[in-house]
Amino acid sequence: QIINCLESAELAGVRSEIISVPQQLTSLQLWEEIVKRHPTLAAIQDQVVFAIRQEYVILGDQLLVLQSGDEVAIIPPISGG
Repeated sequence: QIINCLESAELAGVRSEIISVPQQLTSLQLWEEIVKRHPTLAAIQDQVVFAIRQEYVILGDQLLVLQSGDEVAIIPPISGG
């Protein structure tokens, strides 16, 4: 399964890349696959969410069913007050 993965550019050093993952996996498993490629992203795990097909998904046991070409945006922590 190939998905487009937009990441926090400062930590990962890339703005996007294409990765191959199983069609069905949990959001936490998807995060673990991304962190294998970009270990520096592990620092924001407790604060990050995904946007998949324009819907927010928190990291956890939620099962994702991805299609080839799906874009997964990693929404980094947002600062502000």
